[in-house]
Amino acid sequence: MNETLDKFKGIIPAFYACYDENGEVSEERTKNLAVYLFDKGVKGLYVGGSSGECIYQSIEERKRTLKYVAEEMKGKLTLIAHVGAPSTKDSVVLAKYASELGYDALSAIPPIYYKLPEDSIYTYWTKIIDSTELPFIIYNIPQTTGYNLSINLFERMLKNKKVIGVKNSSMPVLDIERFKTIGGKNVIVFNGPDEQYVSGRLIGADAGIGGTYAVMPELYLMAEKYVSTGRFEDARAIQSEINTFIIALNSLHGSMYAVIKAILKLQGVNVGSVREPMPPVIEEDLAKVEEIKNNINQAILNFSS
Repeated sequence: MNETLDKFKGIIPAFYACYDENGEVSEERTKNLAVYLFDKGVKGLYVGGSSGECIYQSIEERKRTLKYVAEEMKGKLTLIAHVGAPSTKDSVVLAKYASELGYDALSAIPPIYYKLPEDSIYTYWTKIIDSTELPFIIYNIPQTTGYNLSINLFERMLKNKKVIGVKNSSMPVLDIERFKTIGGKNVIVFNGPDEQYVSGRLIGADAGIGGTYAVMPELYLMAEKYVSTGRFEDARAIQSEINTFIIALNSLHGSMYAVIKAILKLQGVNVGSVREPMPPVIEEDLAKVEEIKNNINQAILNFSS
């Protein structure tokens, strides 16, 4: 893999939307979360994606989050701006703004809601790419967009030298293996499904971007250490713990992101709640939230010893 891509290798949390008590994007809380993750030792941040509740935010709100993170972390962490939006026009606006802020790369989901032919998806991504000089990372997440990146379109996109990788969040690890086999050493493949980080890395992923990384970064950092040093039994064991926590995060009344944010608040990092229609944590679940937090912290201690 060439030096240009090396800065993308490692654990890259998908950054959360940070709101104040009135549900507005908070500069202070956004910067506090960025510092918190930097101090944990992550490689970079993926800003404005699914974990950032991008579909529920206005373009101006998304620009504020991009700005606050860049002000705090430009030059310290690898910064990837997710600029996918329902319209090409808005996506290009976000792409140009991220470029002005000094982000290291752009990324985007395919267009959502309308079922479009692949030629339209190709044109959408290409117009985003052509709007700046930044490299581009395809974001494949068929379970939310309704489109699963085909090999034909992947190969077509790779003809553009600015396309340096794919964040693959489809569940089959076969997709990761195929994208890596086709892309080769000059394309970076990010494992998307957190539940399969270890298997994704072993079958070809070069790095990971995930929505639960920020609530337990220590565990993912240790998983990466175990994979990269050949300690595969330890890697499998820590993946099993991670999966137990992911199941727990999705077992309460609030959305997974609401539960994650409640745990972060208990850890001393208040980033507010989630934006409706995503459901917040209910009072009856607060004891379970604390239990999940305690179990995560205990697992970190166990694997650190």
